[in-house]
Amino acid sequence: MGKSLIIVESPAKARTLQKHLGKDYLVKASVGHIRDLPVSSLGVDIDHDFAPQYVTIKGKAKVISDLKKAAKEADQVYLAPDPDREGEAIAYHIAEALKTTRKPIRRVLFHELTHKAVLAALEKSGEVDHHLFEAQQARRVLDRLVGYQISPLLWDKVRRGLSAGRVQSVAVRMVCEREEEIEKFVSEEYWSITTTLAGPQPPPFQALLEKVDGRKLDNRKRKIADEAQARELVLQLMAAELKVAGVDKKQQRRRPSPPFITSTMQMDANRKLRFSAKKTMAQAQRLYEGIDLGKEGPVGLITYMRTDSTRVNDEALGMARDYIGSTYGADYLPAKPVQYKTGKGAQDAHEAIRPTDVSRTPESLAGKLDKDMLALYTLIWKRFVASQMAPAIYDQTSIRIAGGPEGRHELKATGSIMRFPGFMTLYVEAVDETPEEGKQSGKGGKDALLPDLQEGQLLKLNEITPKQHFTQPPPRYTEATLVKALEENGVGRPSTYAAILSTIVDKEYVRLTQRKFYPTDLGRMVNKLLVAHFPKVIDTDFTAKLEQELDEIETGKVDWVQVMREFYGPFQQNLEQAREEMKAVKHSAIPTGLNCPQCESELVIKWGRKGEFLACSNYPECKHTQDFTRDEEGKIKPLEREAPEESGESCDKCGKPMVYKHGRFGKFLACSGYPDCKNVRAISTGVSCPEDGCDGEIVQKVSKRGKVFYSCNRYPKCTYALWDKPVAKPCPLCSSPFLVEKSSKKGRRLACPNKECRYSEELPEEGE
Repeated sequence: MGKSLIIVESPAKARTLQKHLGKDYLVKASVGHIRDLPVSSLGVDIDHDFAPQYVTIKGKAKVISDLKKAAKEADQVYLAPDPDREGEAIAYHIAEALKTTRKPIRRVLFHELTHKAVLAALEKSGEVDHHLFEAQQARRVLDRLVGYQISPLLWDKVRRGLSAGRVQSVAVRMVCEREEEIEKFVSEEYWSITTTLAGPQPPPFQALLEKVDGRKLDNRKRKIADEAQARELVLQLMAAELKVAGVDKKQQRRRPSPPFITSTMQMDANRKLRFSAKKTMAQAQRLYEGIDLGKEGPVGLITYMRTDSTRVNDEALGMARDYIGSTYGADYLPAKPVQYKTGKGAQDAHEAIRPTDVSRTPESLAGKLDKDMLALYTLIWKRFVASQMAPAIYDQTSIRIAGGPEGRHELKATGSIMRFPGFMTLYVEAVDETPEEGKQSGKGGKDALLPDLQEGQLLKLNEITPKQHFTQPPPRYTEATLVKALEENGVGRPSTYAAILSTIVDKEYVRLTQRKFYPTDLGRMVNKLLVAHFPKVIDTDFTAKLEQELDEIETGKVDWVQVMREFYGPFQQNLEQAREEMKAVKHSAIPTGLNCPQCESELVIKWGRKGEFLACSNYPECKHTQDFTRDEEGKIKPLEREAPEESGESCDKCGKPMVYKHGRFGKFLACSGYPDCKNVRAISTGVSCPEDGCDGEIVQKVSKRGKVFYSCNRYPKCTYALWDKPVAKPCPLCSSPFLVEKSSKKGRRLACPNKECRYSEELPEEGE
């Protein structure tokens, strides 16, 4: 009797499965897709019902040959790529490639990679789901039609290398429109009044003016508008007695959040761990595919990480409840398992993201997982266990205080006392940053301690503070809030968010600065052109409708070809019209009426890689260029170039001073005689290369990813390199001719690069 062959998409997953299944099974990896649409052509036959023209991916011919050879020696073939649309497409193409072997082929879905789950999944194996494959095929063809037909248009009108996408362009549009909201926002002044009061019993407490003449302040339509009004209200409150108008006490319950789905995992990992969506998914994939735990071998630590369902199976719920009961006690265990509703429109194909075994606590895996993997596993583990714990219970108290003329004004103090922490003992969901509009600061808040007061009691005014505020514009998107917005608008699917966010940054349509998305000039220009000529294609409602249709293809309710026909007719009309009418930005030269400072010809606005700039209309005779800004009226204001910083060194080719300049790969030295002399060189650290027989020196360089490092200027003959900045100061304890500068949260220090020498000295903080 021969073995059964199982084919998965990744080597790591193959190793984990082989460990669980033993010698009766042979597990092979396809290493992703084996067939796809061609790279060099559209690959879609539009005239014949959008038939895709698949080709073998470069380098995969040998993989297919190996899979065929293994299949011929097996009794049964199981196709086990990931249990989603893309995985179904991989399985479909492998099945097509193995048809000639005439071996029985079954589709198996592994939602978690544990021994018991793997065996159970093999028992439930079935056929390749053609509806699921067609849904993925429709998505692939749609994206190809949009990308491969709009992108060349952008190459022609703007510049080569640009891309457009059915979903990525919507994400760029959202970032651009948010920036426009921020730019158009007119900040308005408003004031708050905070008092410090004392009752018959301690402690003193703070109360905020909430109503004026019986009407609530909302700081938009109804607000304290300026300092004069604030001062008048202060005088009114000081002149009249302050009396307790009412005390409201009620018990509040806060329930835990459901276990993670893909989007919420990406959001919380971004908020709490500062992980990008791409990094989160990469770490989750590793946790799912299996980690070598020593004696146990490779073990899948979490369930499948691409899901939109909060559903959890009964066995996992039982494991969580057993752990909670034994670790935290009966008070933390609800009477029955907590069930969560899955969101509207969810496919509900897979369970929520959870640990495969709750007994594998984060503490037990410390030292077995790297830092980032452990951090994400801890987040997933805590979120899942907390989701099955009892609610937190706290008493909330509100004190209403009457003051001002005839008690017509009202102040309010709030506080709470935690009675039972419940799930908050283990985990609390992070929240997004919000604008300060409508918020008024004070030392009080929901956790403030309040005295025991009764209605009618008089209060003493210890302090009263008017404070100026300004309404704030809507906040820029972070990765977490952009994922949330995409999900709320039905744009894309959880499995696509990481790729979308990565692409729009890589294509320089947006930049991510201090965790916030800003549109670039290029992003604004491309978005403006696409909105003008393809308004429906990059509309959130239209994109969400297409996602729903893909879901209906998956369930067999809609034919995929019909969806393509309904999409392509209007799209083709827009495309033809755009070819004729879209403005050719890269060839444009908008007159400004300003004179070139070098030759007196007119300056024109042109478009370059980094956006708009001023250039001389007398090009190429005059090559003057200049950056500019616009004032409030839109008038152009040329920016003067700063004189380059001199280095104190001379050019070894012409003798002119060398100056510091900044380029694509960081700071460097260039001859001030450019363009007559084009000599450039890296910045020297003044440290000689320590390699034996090398007469080079260590210079500063920048890696392809933008990280500064230091290496020998004799490269490639000498490959000596280091990350820390070398300093020309010998180590007093050993023979090292230099020290290296290191930085940490504790400050800056010099240390010996020799690992056997532990010499270190503190450096003063910069600026001291």
